[in-house]
Amino acid sequence: MTESAAAGRDPEAVSRFVESFAAQLVEAGVPRMPSRVFAALLASDAGTLTSAELGERLRISPAAVSGAVRYLAQVHLVSREREPGSRRERYRVHSDQWYEALTSREAIIKRWEDAMREGVASLGADTPAGRRLAETLAFFEFIEADVANIMERWRLHREQFFPKNGSENRDPAGSAG
Repeated sequence: MTESAAAGRDPEAVSRFVESFAAQLVEAGVPRMPSRVFAALLASDAGTLTSAELGERLRISPAAVSGAVRYLAQVHLVSREREPGSRRERYRVHSDQWYEALTSREAIIKRWEDAMREGVASLGADTPAGRRLAETLAFFEFIEADVANIMERWRLHREQFFPKNGSENRDPAGSAG
């Protein structure tokens, strides 16, 4: 019996969600196979699946799973874990995956800022290309200034609505859950 069927869910409805959400990620620029693997992990109750389980659920090859997981690990959306006493790996999506992914983007934005500064200096601030790079730099600096504040606000919001012990979860609309 599948996890969905065991939990009283329609496996076809779960599959439609996985493919639909994956399509949304693809539209946002995430490659297709990593999108499908991420959506499948997100939709699993445990938040973990093996390569074989992913391959079976998504009807994809082990090589496709491996490539997708490599990409997702690089962008901090999944992690790899060894099964105790086994050589098999499990792939895990964490409840804070978006936080971790965005936090890792802060470092990338900092590197882009440094590159833009160097570009402005190299091209000259008074040239059309230099002005374009300066505007890009200003955009990155603007975004970076708010990211730390937003992340702190999210941490506090998350603690209020999704406590660590899970027994006091409330939905953000305020009704008991």
